[in-house]
Amino acid sequence: MEQNLIDTIALLSRTPAALDVLLRDLPKAWTSSDEGENTWAAFDVVGHLIHGERTDWMPRLRMILEFGDTQTFVPFDRFAQFRDSEGKSLPQLLDQFARLRAENLAELRALNLQPVDFERRGRHPALGAVSLSQLLAAWTVHDLTHLHQISRIMAHQYRDAVGPWSKFLGVLQCAGHSA
Repeated sequence: MEQNLIDTIALLSRTPAALDVLLRDLPKAWTSSDEGENTWAAFDVVGHLIHGERTDWMPRLRMILEFGDTQTFVPFDRFAQFRDSEGKSLPQLLDQFARLRAENLAELRALNLQPVDFERRGRHPALGAVSLSQLLAAWTVHDLTHLHQISRIMAHQYRDAVGPWSKFLGVLQCAGHSA
């Protein structure tokens, strides 16, 4: 599938609502439990998505448009959510994520990107040269990765309770990592 900004925005715009429907007002046991040592809870994942909205996707897109690959992206702090989310409630995080995502998508639409812009390149600190199209695709798949992660984290809470059905429940067989 080639980059289609309308399709990309269609998916990115739904993530906050999907998280809101799935997580808001759930008992804390569902949203604060993780999969074990060095893993994240759903609460942490939402905080991670917020940090990405603030420091990753649009800042990197702006860098590509302004500097091309002459400047390297600022490295992303994959664990900033633990500091940034401290003292906040999950509803506050969900609201903040929805607001930031809406702002970022409004800015993205306003850029009026053209097909030639998708081939423009930036420089990732670990991956090297990346295109704007790849950045947008990664943003989209990043959302899907974390939606999958949250469902896996939550399913993990019933891993023992399902008994022998576990062999038929693929989400319990997933070998993904939380962090």
